[in-house]
Amino acid sequence: MILAIDIGNTQIAGGLYINKNLAAHWRLSSTAERTEDETWILMKAIVQANGFDIEKTGGVAITSVVPDITHTFEKMSSKYLRCDPVIVDSTLDLGIEIKYDTPQSVGADRLCNAVGGFFKYGGPLIIIDFGTATSFDVVSNRGEYLGGMIAPGIEMSSMVLHQRAAKLPRVYLSFPDKVIGKTTETSMQSGLMYGAVEMIDGLTKRINEELGCEARCIATGGLARLVLNKLRNDYTLDSFLTLDGLRIIYDRVRKGA
Repeated sequence: MILAIDIGNTQIAGGLYINKNLAAHWRLSSTAERTEDETWILMKAIVQANGFDIEKTGGVAITSVVPDITHTFEKMSSKYLRCDPVIVDSTLDLGIEIKYDTPQSVGADRLCNAVGGFFKYGGPLIIIDFGTATSFDVVSNRGEYLGGMIAPGIEMSSMVLHQRAAKLPRVYLSFPDKVIGKTTETSMQSGLMYGAVEMIDGLTKRINEELGCEARCIATGGLARLVLNKLRNDYTLDSFLTLDGLRIIYDRVRKGA
């Protein structure tokens, strides 16, 4: 039984794998205020609520973009589960080649997406992760991580509009009935939502032109379902791609240890 933890800037996604199958999953808010003891109580309660005993966990795998929270989960794993977690970075044997000018700067979540995507679907791939940022990651047919793009996420764009423009309200993230908004709220929703759709379709097209082929497109992340049916291109929804990639990396690293 493997505990997989994906620590993002906004949320922490957790999963419990049994015999390589995702048996339970959950989401928490990302906060650096929790101690390792609070984190343990929370993890134990969530796993128990899903019908499992966390103390039977055989290992922990972590991908993170928030170092302070990473450290908390490290201490929790050591203190309560008596194990050292596998923490993803570019120095591990990932099973893919990183063709990036600065491999150490690639986000661990992006590496997990690339690994999960290639080992599940093959290549070439364009992986779009709808999180705090909207990230694009490109994997070749030979399993090379080629790089990608990072753009503001939909929630982030909405928040910045509200915070920096005195008369613009916070709006619910949904598609208005028409592209041309008739109120401030629907105008903002149209700009945010349809703007994101056009950005995704447009950048995917440009990536394919640069690759010289049609890559398979995978959509993941918390907001993927929200925009998927508005996209013109074909996208495969894989809500647990990051966790699956994390589990694949864990198995590879532990097997080679």
